[in-house]
Amino acid sequence: MYDHPQPPTLLTHEWSMGYPMTSRSVGLARLHVRRRLMMWAWAGDVDDAVLVVSELVANAVRHGRLPGHEVWLRLAVPEDGALVVDVSDPVRAFPEVREAPEGEGGRGLLVVAGLAAELEWFLRADVGKTVRARLGGGQE
Repeated sequence: MYDHPQPPTLLTHEWSMGYPMTSRSVGLARLHVRRRLMMWAWAGDVDDAVLVVSELVANAVRHGRLPGHEVWLRLAVPEDGALVVDVSDPVRAFPEVREAPEGEGGRGLLVVAGLAAELEWFLRADVGKTVRARLGGGQE
């Protein structure tokens, strides 16, 4: 028997999908995420996860729209039971979290930051950026 090193984080579930850059994609992403998390019997707060996805996809559609590109959504559940939500768009500009948003808009990332255990963003090697939120899985 050979001793093989384990990868640093093993995923128990992973799923991804691309969506058109339209406002209709927000509702579709919410529906897909709710169904996926229910199928996985994810132990965390599904409503919070759906809200986080909704806000991140809405921001990507609103601020990351470029002709010929999609918004990408990825869900992953590592061994610790958390939920990692990645939303990628083709624009390289990072989002701005405003503590005191003006008017009706600008609250999405504040909502996400309030619900997520971690919120970060990074450039993608090929095009654009990914915004990542990590939510607790109820096992903490």
